[in-house]
Amino acid sequence: MSDQGGKAGRAGVAPRLYDLLVHLFGIDPPVRLVGWDGSMAGTADGPTVHVLSRRAVRRLLWAPGELGLARAYVAGELDIEGDLVAGLRALAEYGALVGAKPSLSAADRREVLRTAVLLGAVGPAPKPPAGEQLLAGTGQRGPSQRGPSQRGARETAATELPSDGLELMEHVLGDTLAYSGARWAGADTLDEAQRRKLDLLCDRLELQPGTRLLDVGCGWGPLLLHAVRDRGVEAVGMVRSADRADVVRDRLAAAGLADRTDVRLGAAQAVDDGPYDAIAAIESAEDVDEANLPAVFGHVQQLLRPGGRFVLNALTSQPGGGTAGPTFMSEYVMPQGLLPPVGVLVRALEEAGLEVRLVESWREHHARTMATWLRRLDAESGRAEAALGPNRLRVWRLSLALATVGFERGRIGLHHVVAVRPHADGRSGMLA
Repeated sequence: MSDQGGKAGRAGVAPRLYDLLVHLFGIDPPVRLVGWDGSMAGTADGPTVHVLSRRAVRRLLWAPGELGLARAYVAGELDIEGDLVAGLRALAEYGALVGAKPSLSAADRREVLRTAVLLGAVGPAPKPPAGEQLLAGTGQRGPSQRGPSQRGARETAATELPSDGLELMEHVLGDTLAYSGARWAGADTLDEAQRRKLDLLCDRLELQPGTRLLDVGCGWGPLLLHAVRDRGVEAVGMVRSADRADVVRDRLAAAGLADRTDVRLGAAQAVDDGPYDAIAAIESAEDVDEANLPAVFGHVQQLLRPGGRFVLNALTSQPGGGTAGPTFMSEYVMPQGLLPPVGVLVRALEEAGLEVRLVESWREHHARTMATWLRRLDAESGRAEAALGPNRLRVWRLSLALATVGFERGRIGLHHVVAVRPHADGRSGMLA
């Protein structure tokens, strides 16, 4: 039920902001707004959004939409009370309705400026939060100076950890330490869902004793450990972080598997000791530019023996689904650029001489995985803030919540692709 009362001439931060949104878009926002002056407006049935500073309003003046809201949240100038994912779901519904409205008229822009003046929010553009300028604390270049190897919140949260950060990641990601989407069919817990995914990957790679496996972007080694221990393979894992490589080696040694594995620094292009019977790239191709995909997949094809299998799990976007201008995802989570549609991946694989045998969408599984990670992260909020700091923790929480909603609404996809390098006479060696 709305508690906004009459709209004309209402004072207070929250009523003014609420009335401005109704004026601009003709739709009541499905939220309760709470201003920095304690004023409230809106409905008690939706999420409660706390606007904690004039700076939050100023950010929205200079960067309207998702990026301005995200910057205010990361800086601690705006907060969403309660379940962050549920709050963002409601805001996404509102945004979808607002997105169908025409651009603001001159009269609308004057009303925006008038409200900003009344709230004391007019001024120069605030600097982006430190998490954006240095990509969640990595010390890397800011978004306007991106390089092709730049990492976003997802990757930096997993690589730039303090000494006690790995224990936090175990609490968030579960026993396997898999930082990729699980497979929830028939599973009730995260650990079970991750093990089901690893078993499925091994089946589709047709791993068996003596198989030579290359795991590109092996993370903390979940597939390496699983395949070497349970399927008896000989494996090479590629990883870009020296610290993470040390963790993987330690985990393999603790499991008594070090003699059958080789953990190396670098990407797929650094591998020159083929042939391999099977190659996996599990959510590790996101930093490859679309134009470079055929060359990277061509190198994979050369590393595979004829009849060898390649399994690719890749984050994808809808064709033509890019948003004009910068967003939270582009500035914090995926600074390397837009995700390719699945059709682009399939075409690049075929151009590289690989035969695509299976394409599946796993996006609902990834939505549930990320929501689960967020719940587990929030259950360790004290430990997480001590390990990451408040700014970086907010970046990570928002990236998980926004991505959860993005997967649910189909803005982001996760596709599982199985391909094979055919023999010269066309035989694939696959009957299914």
